[in-house]
Amino acid sequence: MTSAQARLNAQCFGALQIISQDEDLMRKAVRALQRIVDKVKPAEDPTLMTKEEFFRRVDKAREDYEKGNYYEMLPGESLEAFLDRIG
Repeated sequence: MTSAQARLNAQCFGALQIISQDEDLMRKAVRALQRIVDKVKPAEDPTLMTKEEFFRRVDKAREDYEKGNYYEMLPGESLEAFLDRIG
């Protein structure tokens, strides 16, 4: 932690100590902090799934494979070329 970060932490916690004595100020502070967090919060990861969703996708992939619906990379083919070829 840099000295600037330490100074900011001290200022933040000092302000919170004062604010924590007043319930109305705490509510306002929480709302203000939530607005800040909402602006910088990363978007939800689209690859996240439940266990059930994961196994459903595995079962579907297995069915597709057994039906012959799959793609294979050609010997020496780069991933970029493979993706371009399959669209």
